[in-house]
Amino acid sequence: MTRRLLADIVQTSTKNLAGINSSAFSFTKIGFIILALVSSVYSYGQQNSNEQQEQYLKVITERSAKIVNTLSITDSVKYKKVLALLVNQYTQLSNIHDQSKAVTAEIKKQTLAPEESAVQLKKVEEKKSSQLLQLHSSFLAHIKENLSDEQIELVKDGMTYRIFPITYAAYQDMILTLTAEQKTKIYGWLKEARELAMDEGSSDQKHAVFGKYKGRINNYLSAAGYDMKKEGEEWQKRLKTKKENS
Repeated sequence: MTRRLLADIVQTSTKNLAGINSSAFSFTKIGFIILALVSSVYSYGQQNSNEQQEQYLKVITERSAKIVNTLSITDSVKYKKVLALLVNQYTQLSNIHDQSKAVTAEIKKQTLAPEESAVQLKKVEEKKSSQLLQLHSSFLAHIKENLSDEQIELVKDGMTYRIFPITYAAYQDMILTLTAEQKTKIYGWLKEARELAMDEGSSDQKHAVFGKYKGRINNYLSAAGYDMKKEGEEWQKRLKTKKENS
């Protein structure tokens, strides 16, 4: 199945992919771009085999297909187009994170004064943030050309393991007396976290982004008078009772 999807990506046509200006950009070229990006990720600092590159492409294609399969796309051309956009996005994200990590490691190896090292590391982080922001905007612009708002929400949730809707529902279930204003605050912060988590390079990093925002939410609710420890304990009791009665 994966090999068939990869073959389809190479054969199908699209346009205007990730900053490349073309009114008729073919998926043959997209296939070459994806392979080149994969190559840059795996050969940064070392030369890896074609087998490793193919395996990486297989993994991200399967990951992307799982997301696209939730979108109820019946048009095969659109399906392949969206799939290729996701594969390309994952590849470029890996490229940015891996290169930033490699440069950071090199800086730390040097015998620089602490102040100079801090300056250099800050520049690397700023460059990475700028690249991620540009890539994020470009990706959203392209999927908006092919998907509805509802489908875009599913893509964002798929790229972040549905942490946003799951966490938002959990807060409402845990604290039954949340006001409309508090729900809006929680929703907004979790949605913001999702946008940032989309650009992280690993599951742990994506969860870490949401962890920071959950800390902010908990502080906000504590300041509003909620005993978060007590609310959590009471919630667990309700869940246990519900499970026992089901």
